[in-house]
Amino acid sequence: MKKVARFEDLIAWQKARVLTQTIYTMTRDRAFSKDLGLSSQIQRAAVSVMANIAEGFERNRPGEFHQSLSVAKGSCAELRSHLYAAHDAQYLDKKSFTEVLAQAEEVGRIIGALRAAVAAQKKPLSMKHESFQLTQDSAPSTQH
Repeated sequence: MKKVARFEDLIAWQKARVLTQTIYTMTRDRAFSKDLGLSSQIQRAAVSVMANIAEGFERNRPGEFHQSLSVAKGSCAELRSHLYAAHDAQYLDKKSFTEVLAQAEEVGRIIGALRAAVAAQKKPLSMKHESFQLTQDSAPSTQH
């Protein structure tokens, strides 16, 4: 059982990082870059996903990590909603939209699985002073 020592080792964070790269590349393209409101919103949502995973992990408390993962999952849903707006505004063709939406859905599923693993490891209130240890065995194993 290998302990995950850094948030950078979490598959959820790694996948969220790749999704963020995709979003930044996508929003620099053509007309999308001219829509400052939507491009800014979708970029912030993407960055929020990876930032909340990192922040929650570094707090080293299962309850706080669980809450941060909930926020990250919510930001992932926000990002997906913005993708629909971008597609409807014709900033994304059907193929690009479908690919990035699938990527965002995968990140959401991985975060959900990680959140469930963290919830399963939460300690009773009487043991709340023990430190939290996420192990590689308790993290989702959907690495590609």
